[in-house]
Amino acid sequence: MTGWIKVCGLTTPEAVSAAIEAGVDAVGFVFAESPRAVSVDAAVLLAGLARGHARVVAVMRHPAPELAHEVQARVAPDVLQTDVGDYDSFDLLPGVTGLPVYRDHDVTDADDLPQRLLFEGRNSGSGETADWGLAARVARGRELVLAGGLNPENVGQAIADVAPWGVDVSSGVEVTPGQKDAEKIMTFVRTARAAFA
Repeated sequence: MTGWIKVCGLTTPEAVSAAIEAGVDAVGFVFAESPRAVSVDAAVLLAGLARGHARVVAVMRHPAPELAHEVQARVAPDVLQTDVGDYDSFDLLPGVTGLPVYRDHDVTDADDLPQRLLFEGRNSGSGETADWGLAARVARGRELVLAGGLNPENVGQAIADVAPWGVDVSSGVEVTPGQKDAEKIMTFVRTARAAFA
């Protein structure tokens, strides 16, 4: 286990600052239908606050090729995260790494998967917990980022049960959809670091 921690769905400078202060490895900005969605213009500013402190992740789902290109060109993310099949419809620009998303109902053969992936529950951004048993099988020998339903109360157990390479939280550190809580972010990161250690 490595202990890569991402806070996703950040929408304000204050949330980005809270994540950086907590010591996250990555911050995620959502470009998909969601209460956490941001415009490209907003993401350019938010990513600028994070750059040099944490990896910038553009989070998409079935994006139009034009949007995928614009986000990469203007936001300059380190990582573009989207459903695995989406990468067939656009190219990753130089310097951008893909992070393919798999949901527990997508996985039938735990061996036929890429070396690094994000694994989550059926519905992105819903707070729905992924199948930890299946995630643990997928994580063996892979860099699996566990997402879906994580929060400060269960992340320690999730890391113990799944042994992921990393964890990703969004709704679990919010007071309302899209509004992050600095104390919850800090507690989540502290608990996850302790569990990874």
